[in-house]
Amino acid sequence: MPWEKIWLRRKNMNIWVLAFIILVIAILMVMTGHGGGNFFIIALVLAGIDMHIAATSVQFILFTAAFFAMLVFGTKKFVEWKLAIFMGVLIGISAFSGGYFSDYVPDKTLKLILSVLLVILALFMLKPVRGNATRGVKTDWHYWPVSSFDHSVIYYINLAIVVPTVLAFGFIAGMVGISGGSFMVPLLVLACGVPMKNAVGTASSLVAASALSGLIGHAVSGHFDYRIAVPLAIGGTVGGLIGGSIAIKSRPTLRRVLFVVTTLLAALILAYKAFT
Repeated sequence: MPWEKIWLRRKNMNIWVLAFIILVIAILMVMTGHGGGNFFIIALVLAGIDMHIAATSVQFILFTAAFFAMLVFGTKKFVEWKLAIFMGVLIGISAFSGGYFSDYVPDKTLKLILSVLLVILALFMLKPVRGNATRGVKTDWHYWPVSSFDHSVIYYINLAIVVPTVLAFGFIAGMVGISGGSFMVPLLVLACGVPMKNAVGTASSLVAASALSGLIGHAVSGHFDYRIAVPLAIGGTVGGLIGGSIAIKSRPTLRRVLFVVTTLLAALILAYKAFT
């Protein structure tokens, strides 16, 4: 029937329009080290996509955008792999635990708590950070010296602060069902002395790993629709490549301001979801 062909053509066109919107969102998210799941899911749901399919597609978008951004940052040696692996293990354990115990805490309470924490982190990111690494040699037992990927500096990681903070935020993020990019960047910058672009690159690797595990879980449930996910992931891929390239060349102040603005937006979205 002619009307069926027109409907299918219009549907395909709308998918590619949505893919362009995803591309723009991905650029901003990658530049700041956010996962961006909240922003992606809103775009898909407003476009009329089923929630289960939208959730699976968002995981695919998150993975492609973060993975290709990670490649861009990695080629420029802006991914601190030792910190990524260390914190990735902590996030994996705490996020799994948070997801497992999520039924014991009201969803509204979780979202409100996380939204408040995101606002606090955004405000802390407005503070100037001195230097690229902690100055002076730290020999106390709770400091872990980690050389940067290019061996130019040594970060002294205060395990007494970093470990419980990552576990706590990872637990809450796992309960709510979001990636850890929103708190990984300020933690790396403020607590570990990692430069902003290195923090963003490292956070991208963590988001990619987290999204891949989430994608596999959703796909096993049978909610993966390649007709929707693939075009949107193409937008995420291009956005990841562009966002990573811009982030490397942009000024630290711009990246910091963008992070604060997008973090506050994410907090508002979570707060809104808590009351709807």
